Amino acid sequence: MSDPIRVLLVDDQELFRSGVAVNLDAQPDMQVVGQASNGRDAVHLVATTQPDVVLMDIRMPEMDGVEATRLIFAPEAAARRTRPVRVIVLTTFNLDDRAAMAIRYGASGFLLKDATPDFLRAAIRTVHSGSAVLAPDDLHTLLDGGFRHSEPLPTAYSSLTDKEREILDAVARGLSNAEVAAETFLSESTVKTHVGSILRKLDLRDRVQIVVFAHEHGLR
Repeated sequence: MSDPIRVLLVDDQELFRSGVAVNLDAQPDMQVVGQASNGRDAVHLVATTQPDVVLMDIRMPEMDGVEATRLIFAPEAAARRTRPVRVIVLTTFNLDDRAAMAIRYGASGFLLKDATPDFLRAAIRTVHSGSAVLAPDDLHTLLDGGFRHSEPLPTAYSSLTDKEREILDAVARGLSNAEVAAETFLSESTVKTHVGSILRKLDLRDRVQIVVFAHEHGLR
């Protein structure tokens, strides 16, 4: 049996945190390894508890979830971690501008705080596997809320092969590896290899970041 998913809860409402903690700890594949009431403590706990997934509230005192997410994914912090971490932003507002900024900084999507326990658990498992908890079309809509920069393509983009660029476009459209394989007449394992190469060459963390990259550079 694989190790449980290590979860860090970050929210300034203790009652909310306690309820979520009880629910998650009851799952055989999950373990709550820490709780924080503000972003500053969250950054510290990510470093000391090494969680797999962080549930991060957006609006908190002392340091909000956007700044905490930025610091968690800052290169110097990432270099000190021994395992990858994913962040799910929690918000009370759909298509929240702050959630969009957190996604730009590295979050793997966002959930409304009134999501059902089943949906929350599914989201944790989804981001732990490297996928997003927000459909690409919704993510584009969210990022279009004032955050399109039309940035020039980085030099690293020129290192992608034609096939890798084709697969990047497919992933940015929200296609799964199986769907990309069917569209490009490749095996799923070959698609997975290409996706890994794209992430490595562009210094991106996951498929969510591919969507953000395509959006910001006018590829979608």
